[in-house]
Amino acid sequence: MNAKMKFLVLGVATCTLLTLTISFKNHDKNPIDHDHIEYCGTKGCTFKTLFGEESSTGHYIYKGPEEVKESLQGGLEYLVSAQQKDGGWGAGSHAYQNVMDAHAVSTDPATTATVGMALIRTGNTLKKGLYSEQLQLATEYLLNAVETTPENRAKITNQENTQIQVKLGVNIDAVMTAQFFNNLLNMDDLDNKTEKRVREALSICVKKIENTQNSDGSINGDGWAGVLQSSLASQALEAAEFNDIEVDMDAVERSREYQQSNYDAASGRVNTDRGAGIVLYSVSGSVRASAKEARRAKKLLDDAVADGTISENAPVNQETLEEIGISRDEAAKLTTSYNVYKSAKDKAQEEDVLNGFGNNGGEEFVSFLQTGESMVIAGGEDWKEWYDNTAGRILHIQNENGSWNGHHCITSPVFCTATCLLILSIDQDIENLRALGDS
Repeated sequence: MNAKMKFLVLGVATCTLLTLTISFKNHDKNPIDHDHIEYCGTKGCTFKTLFGEESSTGHYIYKGPEEVKESLQGGLEYLVSAQQKDGGWGAGSHAYQNVMDAHAVSTDPATTATVGMALIRTGNTLKKGLYSEQLQLATEYLLNAVETTPENRAKITNQENTQIQVKLGVNIDAVMTAQFFNNLLNMDDLDNKTEKRVREALSICVKKIENTQNSDGSINGDGWAGVLQSSLASQALEAAEFNDIEVDMDAVERSREYQQSNYDAASGRVNTDRGAGIVLYSVSGSVRASAKEARRAKKLLDDAVADGTISENAPVNQETLEEIGISRDEAAKLTTSYNVYKSAKDKAQEEDVLNGFGNNGGEEFVSFLQTGESMVIAGGEDWKEWYDNTAGRILHIQNENGSWNGHHCITSPVFCTATCLLILSIDQDIENLRALGDS
């Protein structure tokens, strides 16, 4: 693996059962040690858990690795069949959420970028993999979208009122495209010419994201669940900085503070003003924004315990951090992040929070993804239980044609399928996500 590990931002949940062939170097030398999964009976393995008719607590809903592999392959085949002649994919118009024909809608950058990340996560590069040709076409589509954007236009597309824009935010196209470019930059087989184009296009997206940031750290142009647009933008900036792109770190800090401010660890109060009144949307952003610094706080204490500076049972708090030499302001910030992460992570997995409306739209899938990614970044193994529960919520609602679709808001089968594939294949990114957490 190269010095700068391959890192997939968006999406990113993990399946310790999947045995897809991966293009990462040294993968064959260091295969994933698959865990044994306890299977539940049919009673807890149906739609009942998804729609809240029966608690999924304690149920590990896998049938086995082959079922996961087949589910992913079905989703990939659907996405490939849904690609349009211009190389892109579309979610469709907000005014026509009932349109499920992937070829009856216009392509858009946000959806194309999300599908592109799903292709990368499941083992494809621009030169290798079963779907490398499709990924090449998507890459050219997105590069062209950015390269032809007028400098004075806030967005990278002149499209309006797509499902993704209306529900997440009007600037979501630049956000998701930036995440896709971050993924490309960490491919081992990216040629110099393409890398140069990708870096330049990513820099343009970064500037557009920064230029649309409000003073409170949120992103302008809220959609119905604008808190998710702001959270995804924060991730894009964080990963761009990891990839040596010039980023305004004050903007990154404002973004983190905004996401964390939506959750009060002491009281458990969740601010859902920009989350459509849905706790899940806001709290998943809070978890994601605090994960990296929560990991840092825990590592500082672990290192101090290892060298004998503090006792093994010392709590993670401001006083302990100051005791090991962290400045007062930094110790306060790290403690806040740690407390928000620990509390919000648990909140995001509560049954009533997960159920939301009682069924899922694309926003729920994005929220599930953010929670899983956060738990991997923060370290530890508790993401595995989260994965068993979350995968069980989506594995058995796959359509016969391999797709998933939303039942409210973002109904697009293309967007929902890509996001579900990112959730189901997170195990291909454990090392990379944790590298981001350590950066």
